[in-house]
Amino acid sequence: MEEYTKWRKILYEDQGVADNYVPPSFLKELKKNLHTHHYDYWTLVVQSGILTQQISSVCIFVVSFIYMEEKMLSPQTLMMGTSFATAILYMVNDILTEVEPDVKPQRSYFDDLKTALMFAGINFVLSPLLVSLTETVSTDTIYTMTTIMLLANLAFHDYTAAPHTVPGALSLNAAIFASVCLASRLHTTWHAFATVTFSFKLFALWPVLRRRLQKHLSVAGQVAMTSVISAVTFCLMLSVSNVGTVLYSLIFIFITFVCPVWLIMLQPYKNNIYGPWDEAEIKEGQQEM
Repeated sequence: MEEYTKWRKILYEDQGVADNYVPPSFLKELKKNLHTHHYDYWTLVVQSGILTQQISSVCIFVVSFIYMEEKMLSPQTLMMGTSFATAILYMVNDILTEVEPDVKPQRSYFDDLKTALMFAGINFVLSPLLVSLTETVSTDTIYTMTTIMLLANLAFHDYTAAPHTVPGALSLNAAIFASVCLASRLHTTWHAFATVTFSFKLFALWPVLRRRLQKHLSVAGQVAMTSVISAVTFCLMLSVSNVGTVLYSLIFIFITFVCPVWLIMLQPYKNNIYGPWDEAEIKEGQQEM
């Protein structure tokens, strides 16, 4: 007991004990799960829409490819329809940006138009190359690579990014690579151009607006947006594959209604400990001098 009263938490003096010595009262200050977050089931159900909306985007992209491959959809129709939708959603995004006091637009309309024309021009010039890019690769290999890349898009997509940021580079690159693979299996240069352009709109621009909408919409609005996107995806999937429709429905039900229950059931097993020891903290945005 006498040794304990003289011991101090320092290393620059020899106190007659090992460097890893701690007093008997050390664990009395141990606390567990101080900051455990208690989840609400229906809140988790609403928030799961972020994931199901991204899965729906992947399904819509795949359906558009099937439509064009089977000549049920022309590339001109896809380009005109998506361009019209992009113009409307761009105005919606601009309105939402203006009502956010903490976000100051750093780009003008001319800058955005110039970037869009530059991307379209480069894509159009490279489209003849994309059509014949994988002629020596088997179709099964192309479809396997596409599947892996789309799964990578879902796995590495930044579901918690700020509303004004672009999706993660790895996720976006995987989606663009998948679109290039599929574009190489279509019929003409216009098909390749439309496929790659649509993938960029769907996987780069749409997530930015989607996060901004989720920031401004009420809970009912978020549920409505998820429901509309899922219903459209369900109908599109039903038009091409019954098996795919069933699989999409099961995934949607599992993520939306089963996973929240699973997460809540796992909460009692958390075991975060806190005490008088020094804990390492990683702080982003700080550099060593």
